[in-house]
Amino acid sequence: MLSLLAEAATQPIYWSDLGLTPGIDLGIFTLRWYSLAYIAGIVLAYWHLTRMIKAPGAPMAQPHVDDLLFYCTLGVIFGGRLGYALFYRPELFVDFSYDGWMPWGLLRLWDGGMSFHGGVIGVVLALLWVSLRNNLNWLRVADYIAVNVPFGMFFGRLANFVNGELYGRPTDVSWAMVFPSDPTGLARHPSQLYQAGLEGLAMAAIMLSLFWLTKARWKPGVLVGVFTAGIATARFINEFFRQPDAHLTEFAASTGLSMGQWLSIPMILVGLGVVVYALSSKRDRAPSGMASES
Repeated sequence: MLSLLAEAATQPIYWSDLGLTPGIDLGIFTLRWYSLAYIAGIVLAYWHLTRMIKAPGAPMAQPHVDDLLFYCTLGVIFGGRLGYALFYRPELFVDFSYDGWMPWGLLRLWDGGMSFHGGVIGVVLALLWVSLRNNLNWLRVADYIAVNVPFGMFFGRLANFVNGELYGRPTDVSWAMVFPSDPTGLARHPSQLYQAGLEGLAMAAIMLSLFWLTKARWKPGVLVGVFTAGIATARFINEFFRQPDAHLTEFAASTGLSMGQWLSIPMILVGLGVVVYALSSKRDRAPSGMASES
């Protein structure tokens, strides 16, 4: 019996045995988990941001939150897609296979392909637009938004796992999984779950604790700096377990790091720089001076 249990423990887990489905079948179409993950992340972030601005010292009001919801959502979608094409698949810019007048490859979102780093750039541009248009302190608005981003990271990575995509590198650990979309049939790290834990749950715990349990929000830049350095570090670590995209495998082998890791290094440096600037700055937003801030 013990030998049978030991043998079973050495066998990989087959993703197909988990009974996961791509979404909810509504008859006329399937509501995919990936779409629901985006919705869940946005709704939870909106709810929590609404709570945050009710605490003393908020740099914005509810109408600004509503604007940010709209523009940041656009930033994630367009920034994520354009970033994927720019950093990973530049041929999508010249894919005119549909009707010859526009890069059709960019629009095929259902084929997959969203860049985390591109999404970050899109959100930053959205924050700048809303802040400048409403005369808000951009850095403090970024602080508040940064606290809520891990919600979307968590749900998004869970959706990747449910879809059986973006799996990890081959391994012989006891929790290794075989994914049906993998043509090699090798047992691999369920790296999507690692990312959900590190980029999602761990970063959410850090950011929520800093906001609600410390005075970090009174130092403009601390929260967004910690988030930027933290999420990039989490991504850098997780890339050691994540399988590079097929067309970038040679790039990772030749440079020693994956594209995701190279893109994370400047984010780590920028995040640390913002934290140092924030902590050394004398622009401390004391509670007594926050009520009149626009």
